[in-house]
Amino acid sequence: MTSTTPAMPKARKRRCRTRTPNVNQRPPIIASELRANQIDLTPAKEHLVCPDCSTWVPITGMLGTPKLVPHHTGRAGAAEPRRCTAGSNRQVTIDVEADTWRTELIEAVPTIASRRATKVLPKPKVQPAPAASQITPSPLSAERVRRAFRQHEQQCPACKGEAVGRDGQPLPCRDGQRLAVTFLRLYRQEPQRQAVREFFARERRRFDRQYAAAAPEKRMSEWAAVLPKVKDTDARRAQLPAGDAPLESVVPLTTLHPQRPAR
Repeated sequence: MTSTTPAMPKARKRRCRTRTPNVNQRPPIIASELRANQIDLTPAKEHLVCPDCSTWVPITGMLGTPKLVPHHTGRAGAAEPRRCTAGSNRQVTIDVEADTWRTELIEAVPTIASRRATKVLPKPKVQPAPAASQITPSPLSAERVRRAFRQHEQQCPACKGEAVGRDGQPLPCRDGQRLAVTFLRLYRQEPQRQAVREFFARERRRFDRQYAAAAPEKRMSEWAAVLPKVKDTDARRAQLPAGDAPLESVVPLTTLHPQRPAR
């Protein structure tokens, strides 16, 4: 086991940013020409996207001459990393305040979110409304109008006498008046309507009785009308064809029509 003694030297902590006096001769990068999402001006964490290799690179020398540190293209630890010669040690002109950059970045977040595609929701299947010819109107009765009038009266302030005008007089309710007039009209017509309904019901029952009584006679007359054609067909079917009779089969000599009892 190795133990540390005061005589053994200790490794010095490596700087997180490379310090070098070399300066790239290319024109400096203008911070104001970059988008808000291509630069980070957080104090002590200044970074920007290298225009040559599109890699996030730290900015060193913020108190003096800002420039990009020497860096490689791609991710760290990649096979055969290549150094970005064109972008390393390139000077940076910081002409944007950190507060201004942060405000611009915050304002850009809702704009970016609005450009993102929203989740496509399945459209609910709605049952199509029936056509006007398919709607069966329900008969209007006095009882239905009475219930509608009572419901309206409970909810309408004018019918309760709570709604008043500028002169202090209660306001009339045209809907309540219309329902009341309709109820009184249907109530007076209800005996006549009931009599009409009973008349049609009696006529329907009488028609059903007549149809049931006439059904056997109609059936017998229909059979009598087609009976000559049936007998003629049976007679032709009973005739033997000319020539020898088949050896392996028997021709039916009787009619295939069942005998019906005489009535």
